[in-house]
Amino acid sequence: MLPPVADRLPAALARRIALAAQGFADPRPTGVVDSRQLRRMTDRVAVVQIDSVNVVSRSHYLPAFSRLGAYRRPVLDDFTARRHELFEFWAHEASFLPVRLHPYLRWRMAAAEEHAWGSMVSIQRERPGYVAEVLDRVRAGGPVRASELGEARPDRPGSMWNWHAGKVALEWLFYTGVLTARARTTSFERVYDLTERVLPAAVLQTPTPDPDDAVRELVRTAARALGVATERDLRDYFRLRPAQSRQAIAELADAGELLPVEVAGWGAPAWLDPAARRPRWIRARALLSPFDSLVWERPRVERIFGFRYRLEIYTPAAQRVHGYYVLPFLLGDRLVARVDLKADRQAGVLRVQAAHAEDGVDRAEVAAELAAELRLMAGWLELDDVAVAERGDLAADLTSALAGSSADVA
Repeated sequence: MLPPVADRLPAALARRIALAAQGFADPRPTGVVDSRQLRRMTDRVAVVQIDSVNVVSRSHYLPAFSRLGAYRRPVLDDFTARRHELFEFWAHEASFLPVRLHPYLRWRMAAAEEHAWGSMVSIQRERPGYVAEVLDRVRAGGPVRASELGEARPDRPGSMWNWHAGKVALEWLFYTGVLTARARTTSFERVYDLTERVLPAAVLQTPTPDPDDAVRELVRTAARALGVATERDLRDYFRLRPAQSRQAIAELADAGELLPVEVAGWGAPAWLDPAARRPRWIRARALLSPFDSLVWERPRVERIFGFRYRLEIYTPAAQRVHGYYVLPFLLGDRLVARVDLKADRQAGVLRVQAAHAEDGVDRAEVAAELAAELRLMAGWLELDDVAVAERGDLAADLTSALAGSSADVA
């Protein structure tokens, strides 16, 4: 049997398909954002990455703001800590996911020794009795934070992962699915509890699928969230292994659930979700978290938007090109600028530490739209003003645009 002939998509159409799949073809709500709209957003993207950096906001709050505008963050907290419509697990990275996906990740939990990293695997092999003690403490005493175990952290200056043995044991139990996150504290510390005491009964009672069926559903979910994607894109969404994703893609293609396409300029075969929207235009305006699912895979960002993006948090300050915590700015269907932001909560100011425009954009237009989005973000973060430093080729235009918008408001 001959392979199907691939459809050919113009690069601009592929870009609009990708944006629509991520929720950027829909206008933002004009009224109060409610739980139904948040639920639709989290169902659509499926994976909301978690990161502890709080320079602007905890990262998992930003994707909903980017798509829906100002909303009440406690509503999203309810999804994770009270209703448990979202659960935490290692999907792309540490992530919130709709609970419907829990059964489809149990194969990874069951194979934790193959997928978890060294210290977690080691503690289970070398100190199984201690791991059992930690589990017994949770079982008998209820939810626990790693800081409550009374273990001293190892002295490894400069390491992000200087976990004490109790934290490592809890993370092993979390990875295996025995424990899950009941909530996060105000300092963003995970509160662990037995999964059976946290997740809805209907989810716990859902039969565990065969691993091949589960991976196929994860690829299917990724395809819906991405719209059009290469094999690497689909694989990366849930951090699958190449052999797994290739088999799942082949099976979905045979079933007509993925269509082969060639996208101009991509230089790699791609796959289209047959149900993906093909909008004629995108009228989005959004500041994007560095960990947003639209931009987290940097090669895809460069391929779709011609936008080279690197997070420079771990780059020495003198060597940074664009700044410490840089958010891309989406306008229409293009990434047109990037801003290094900091929420100065003590001063009540959203600080633009640097602002850079992409080549060929209308800087006055970009600055005006960016100024409006920054003011919206400042209000959402309960900050009183926006202040722009002089760094970057867009800084002067942005300062003028903000001054003009202030006059308009006055």
